[in-house]
Amino acid sequence: MFTAQSPAELPDQKTVLSMSGLDFMLGVLRGEIARPPISALLNYTLDSVEAGKVVFRGTPDFAHTNPLGGVHGGWYGTLLDSCMACAVMTAVPKGSVYTTLEYKVNLTRAIPLGTEILATGITDHAGRSTGVAHGEIRGATDGKLYATGSTTCLIMKIAKT
Repeated sequence: MFTAQSPAELPDQKTVLSMSGLDFMLGVLRGEIARPPISALLNYTLDSVEAGKVVFRGTPDFAHTNPLGGVHGGWYGTLLDSCMACAVMTAVPKGSVYTTLEYKVNLTRAIPLGTEILATGITDHAGRSTGVAHGEIRGATDGKLYATGSTTCLIMKIAKT
């Protein structure tokens, strides 16, 4: 995988619309499509992709802490938004795009700095105009639950296929 370093390295609309969401996500996993810059900034990467399920792997470090030294809630939120929305993306048909409408995050315990986690998103529903998914963040080695979430995404048909 490679990280986009400029807007020119991000896929253009024609490229995005030319493939299904699943093919797009697999392209990112294979390194054919750039991963977004935020993933490098927040120290996470795409780990696995299948229809209806996406897993990110990440490790929070000091740069991701709040003023009290704990992992900032925005780190949890970003990882959950990414895995849940990308799970919906795997169900988006060719010629369509999606965006997050809303998401909810529940933190269940603090992630210790340096702890590798898996953020898993699973599609619950993907229809013509909406997608719904749930997700969780767990310790990669011990399986401890750190956070859960849910999302609703808007699916928009842009081009005829």
